[in-house]
Amino acid sequence: MFCASAAQLEAHTPDLDGPGTVDHVLVGEQPHQPPDQLLRRVGGGLGEHQHESAAAEVPHGTLDISFHRDDIGRNPIPKEFVPAHIPADVNGANVVIVDDVLFSGRTVKAALDELFDHGRPARVELAILVDRGGRRLPFAADYCGLTIEAGENEKVVVRLDPADPKKDTLTIRPA
Repeated sequence: MFCASAAQLEAHTPDLDGPGTVDHVLVGEQPHQPPDQLLRRVGGGLGEHQHESAAAEVPHGTLDISFHRDDIGRNPIPKEFVPAHIPADVNGANVVIVDDVLFSGRTVKAALDELFDHGRPARVELAILVDRGGRRLPFAADYCGLTIEAGENEKVVVRLDPADPKKDTLTIRPA
């Protein structure tokens, strides 16, 4: 088993002050890591790298990717439906999809399918905390906190402490 410190989990954040980056929207994915914690962690990091006002004004939302998963037979749709909540129009916006772990790319594909059900963004970027390798679809993160190698028979678990980012953990264990 492998554990990483909180410092290793700090993600790089999108440049919200760059040219052509006017209408940003950050969206997390349900039913993974509580999206609000993940979005707060990435959004909170914006203040360290950007102007505080830019970080405070970025709308945060969630996507429910359950209906777009290609493994519904193995992972049935949860009985509790959590609708997507996107607090801004995605048409013409720069959307950053935020996730904890990037593995095969199937979750990203499901998130893109759900996102495009809501409109046509000008640009879509991907921000993740951990890239564990093993891609089966051609996706790469635009912003990544930590890159590790984990085997096919291993599971990468990120736990974000809601009160103290210094207590965040990353664990690699047998699947």
